[in-house]
Amino acid sequence: MSGQVTISEHEGVRYLHLGSPWVQGAMRISAPQHLELEYVQQMMMWSLFNPAPKHIVQLGLGAGSLTRFCYDNFPESRVTTVELNPAVVRACHVLFHLPPNNERLNVTIECAEHYLAHVQPESIEVLQVDLYNAESHAPALQSAGFYEACARSLGKNGVLTVNLLGNELVHATNLHHLQSCFAAVAWLPESHDGNIVAIAFKAAPQVDFDDLYDKALEIAKNYGLPARNWVDGLYAWMEQE
Repeated sequence: MSGQVTISEHEGVRYLHLGSPWVQGAMRISAPQHLELEYVQQMMMWSLFNPAPKHIVQLGLGAGSLTRFCYDNFPESRVTTVELNPAVVRACHVLFHLPPNNERLNVTIECAEHYLAHVQPESIEVLQVDLYNAESHAPALQSAGFYEACARSLGKNGVLTVNLLGNELVHATNLHHLQSCFAAVAWLPESHDGNIVAIAFKAAPQVDFDDLYDKALEIAKNYGLPARNWVDGLYAWMEQE
């Protein structure tokens, strides 16, 4: 991300912007631990497949929601977040309850491409990608080379979730690149926020939908996330393929 950070509040929700009306992240002031936006909740669908990753990496901090949620709810995981704009990091510390760095949490100011070029290959179990500039017409990084670097960083059973906001061409381009770099790719229906969230697997998983629904119940119980909706979406996607 780059651009001037601006803040707005409406009906109890605080929003982060980069000098434009586009929302880069949100937090309900009375419940900062809650994931407010539907697409941000969907970014957690990797938890259906890996309930206890050792290393979670987030590319793009936004309002810090995913970073904070993973840090709070997965106490055995290291959480690394890569953010280009230092003003976003400062805003998240001051206004969005982002905790300071410690032995489990590392928020680093760095270009995502540079980070991926230097991270140890196969050292990440979960990679969450949400990279947008001020105008948000398409992901800031969306080339085949970028997704190849993402795949290299993931272990043999690694999983990636990515937020795709844009027109049909943006969706098609990113999904094509993902499918060329990963063994299996699926995506949920477009959310109320206008985003499509895709999930990509380094190795194709064995999918048992009865088992996924059982896991969804546990996720809803433990984290308050609408995981059954994710399984419904994945099932609908499979039926269309």
